[in-house]
Amino acid sequence: MALTRDYKATIHERVAKDPYFAASLMNEAVTAFLEGEPETARNILRDLVNSTIGFEVLAEQLDKSSKSIHRMLSPQGNPTMDNLTQILVALRKELDFDVEVKLSSHKPPKRTANHRLA
Repeated sequence: MALTRDYKATIHERVAKDPYFAASLMNEAVTAFLEGEPETARNILRDLVNSTIGFEVLAEQLDKSSKSIHRMLSPQGNPTMDNLTQILVALRKELDFDVEVKLSSHKPPKRTANHRLA
């Protein structure tokens, strides 16, 4: 009797049941990109695509082959900023959530003499 479950199946089921989990995964992917961990971010995005929209539908929306998108989100992938943006936009629409940016509590933003907030 196996005591473990397939990781991909677990993620797929959880994303289907819990939109907050899906949004948390998206948040983790974006955070990983911003913190210089693109491989982690691509892995999370690949799991999200597999669990939601699917590579075939995403490929149609982006007017690219699914093989190309698989390569972009592979551990060695190197998507362009335009392709990454298109993937994030498609997932955002599919998951129906908004993105919010907050100031970190780590340190205040640097200000210069010419820096003004609008």
